[in-house]
Amino acid sequence: MLQQAFAKAFSLILHLDHNLLEIVLLSFKVSGTAIIIAAVFGLGITTCIELYRPPGRGILVTILNTFTGLPPVVVGFVLYIFLSRSGPLGFLNLLYTPAAMIIAQTILATPIVAAVSHAAISSTGSSVRLTAMCLGATHMQAMIALLRDARYSIIASIATAFGRVMAEVGAVLVVGGNIAHHTRVMTTAIALEADRGDFELAIALGMILLTLSFLVNAVFYIAQRKGLKR
Repeated sequence: MLQQAFAKAFSLILHLDHNLLEIVLLSFKVSGTAIIIAAVFGLGITTCIELYRPPGRGILVTILNTFTGLPPVVVGFVLYIFLSRSGPLGFLNLLYTPAAMIIAQTILATPIVAAVSHAAISSTGSSVRLTAMCLGATHMQAMIALLRDARYSIIASIATAFGRVMAEVGAVLVVGGNIAHHTRVMTTAIALEADRGDFELAIALGMILLTLSFLVNAVFYIAQRKGLKR
């Protein structure tokens, strides 16, 4: 039975099953959009902390590090309260839409990008900043030099955050509702199809997720290797 399920799963992938393709494309659309927004916000937070060096920045960094472990279900539940009809943002009608899922994944990914990027910049930041300032660079130019110096670690942080949100199920299930042809992504579809006993589609989606996880980790490894060889 398991062998037949794997055979049918491979067949679904090879023949680009419409239902499978729809779920995979929506997953990439939601997570891809979320990671772009998270990269902008995460690097923006890191830049502000390092450029302006506000009082209590140690506490800010601690908060960022804490938020990297945010429980997805909690994020989804809080977001659900805000986006529900009786919530403060209910008038936007975002609940059970891809937009709500993007917001949830952005909230989960942003602290990861910000915290990892800040750690990378902090490890070599003082020497790079001092060198840049001695050469006549402005504070902004010195910050750009810091970001350039830590670019491989920043890429790795984005890849890590992308892997986290692609494999996330709790938050998107709560705010997305797992609606067929509308908010059903790979992780929620796997949970649903496995519960139904449709192991072929669940296995096919699982294999795609595992392949994606491998590619994300490969990017992470390559970025680390390049950073060490500099």
